[in-house]
Amino acid sequence: MYVRRRWPIPVSGIRDLLDEGLTHTGLTDAAGLPLEFTPHDFRRLFITDAIMNGMSPHIAQLVVGHRDINTTMGYKTVYPEEVINGHRAFISRRRQTRPSEEYRTPTDEEWQEFLGHFERRRVALGDCGRAYGTDCVHEHSCLRCSLLRVDPAQRRRIVEIRDNLRDRIAEAERENWLGEAEGLKVSLAGAEQKLGDLTERNRRATSVNLGMPAFRDIVGHTITASRNTIG
Repeated sequence: MYVRRRWPIPVSGIRDLLDEGLTHTGLTDAAGLPLEFTPHDFRRLFITDAIMNGMSPHIAQLVVGHRDINTTMGYKTVYPEEVINGHRAFISRRRQTRPSEEYRTPTDEEWQEFLGHFERRRVALGDCGRAYGTDCVHEHSCLRCSLLRVDPAQRRRIVEIRDNLRDRIAEAERENWLGEAEGLKVSLAGAEQKLGDLTERNRRATSVNLGMPAFRDIVGHTITASRNTIG
């Protein structure tokens, strides 16, 4: 009596089935040796075929379960040009199903603003000097951070934040919220420091350079005494 059992096929069993199937086909490689396949080879075949037919590499990454897109790109056996063409074909088909206004050409101002978020790490109050790939130790409390370079156009906003912090500190002290008051005072000190930095930068920008005489101009002049003045 035949009994059906739902047992998973082991990897060794899959290899045996592949070897048996290839033996019956009689296929050989360029050296005339019988072809050999492993179960893992079919992942490469699938990724290659999928990308060649327009699947996005990022989607192929999700399908095969790779954590890193570079692993997926390493599995494919096609040339980079073919990958690019396949990806562009996928994007073209996707755009046909999306509203056209989503793909409008950005203005110069919008494009510069977009680049600013990547090249200068734009934040609400200016530019962040934090290195790429590092976490924000201040939890985006930018006024407390020494790496924030404030945009002069945001001076009025910082003044509003400073005044609001003063009001909140007064309320916290009135309600005896001492812990919150101390935290707000740290932010207030940062806001006042940023305003001081803006004032200093503005003073330097508006200062007039009077110039200094060069050293060679000073040593180049000598005093020669007249003979009539010598006794």
